[in-house]
Amino acid sequence: AEDGIRDQPRSRGLGDVYKRQGINAEYMGIFIMKEGKAKDKKADKKGDKKPRKDNNKEMIKEYTVNLHKRLFKMQFKKRGKRAIRELKKFAQTQMWVKDVRIDSELNHFIWKNGIRDVPNKVRIRVSKKKNQDEDAKEPFFCLVQHLDVEDFSGLRTETPKQQ
Repeated sequence: AEDGIRDQPRSRGLGDVYKRQGINAEYMGIFIMKEGKAKDKKADKKGDKKPRKDNNKEMIKEYTVNLHKRLFKMQFKKRGKRAIRELKKFAQTQMWVKDVRIDSELNHFIWKNGIRDVPNKVRIRVSKKKNQDEDAKEPFFCLVQHLDVEDFSGLRTETPKQQ
């Protein structure tokens, strides 16, 4: 062959071909080839960690949650309960808190049309507060409240100014 690859004895798969060509190529998602030298990707990523946010403080944020994509292809008789569960899971991931409490107004808004007809979107305020109970397992809890809005267009995640 013209490139000289096929002239060498026994090829051991494509990775071997790329090594001999000296091309920058990613092989099997584990190694990066640079001029014939293999580097482990995981070893490079260990030193490049971003500093973690300070999660031990109270905060308030407002979100628009698309329940439609979270309840897609969900059985009708399980949609209401799943919507509440998805809101709790969303608040847990955003606020790094296991103890999530749903406000009664939000619960009423989710269930007002029945178990099947859950609203497609909901605007919520998620408040992370210190736990006042002395025997509480978690130092913080999260309260999820409903915000009534006319239109969802142009709304972004916001941190409201505290009064």
